[in-house]
Amino acid sequence: MKKALTIAGSDSGGGAGIQADIKSMSANGVFAMSVITAVTAQNTLGVQGYVDIPLEYIEMQIDSIFADLIPDAVKTGMLSNPDTVALVSFKLAQYHVDNLVVDPVMVAKGGSPLLRQEAVDKMKNLLFPQALVLTPNIPEAEFITGKKIVSGADMKEVCLEIADMGVQNVLLKGGHMGSPEATDLLYDGSEFHTFTTPRIDTKNTHGTGCTMASAIAAGLAGGLSVYDAVDAAKKYIQKAIEHADEMHVGSGHGPVNHFWMMK
Repeated sequence: MKKALTIAGSDSGGGAGIQADIKSMSANGVFAMSVITAVTAQNTLGVQGYVDIPLEYIEMQIDSIFADLIPDAVKTGMLSNPDTVALVSFKLAQYHVDNLVVDPVMVAKGGSPLLRQEAVDKMKNLLFPQALVLTPNIPEAEFITGKKIVSGADMKEVCLEIADMGVQNVLLKGGHMGSPEATDLLYDGSEFHTFTTPRIDTKNTHGTGCTMASAIAAGLAGGLSVYDAVDAAKKYIQKAIEHADEMHVGSGHGPVNHFWMMK
């Protein structure tokens, strides 16, 4: 059984964060483990508050995993402050993690920054160079580079700039572009690859970024190449969104259907 580890925040509503990661990894055939960096109080209507986990307990969780359950891939999500970013980056380097998927959770759905600039800088300097795959959406990529993205050419330019920060593979997700199709762009250090699916008219998209990044990590843990892991994850998240409305969970932005294949 291949194993994947998520290092992220807990979502009490179950739609995103650690909970979404575990569901996504499990649905994609790997044993999921977790290190919780923060605990949020949230539901489909929004986030009511959160508290950071003390650094010593984050470190203890990571050490416990690597002492006994060495993961075949690791995914990071919400790292809510500069010290957490620094600690997680140090521990991943200490344990020589190769299959690292970094979901740079930096911007809320409404566009508000979730991280102070100091934390973003630490992420760029300490975590990005360790990432096999970085998975920003459009607002996050704009936040990282300071550049506005309004076209396919802009997407390519930003991918190149992020790659220059030491990232081996940049997956820029184009769901925020507003076009009839959702096109994600993968830059592998030498070539660009596009993954395009029809846009689905639904409000139930909570946790899509967490879910897709975790599906990529699951694919890498299972031995897939980066391209094949991204391709499989793109197909998986498309189905999870297609079947999201079937669940009728919450009165706000509901979660995707992680187990759409189970009836």
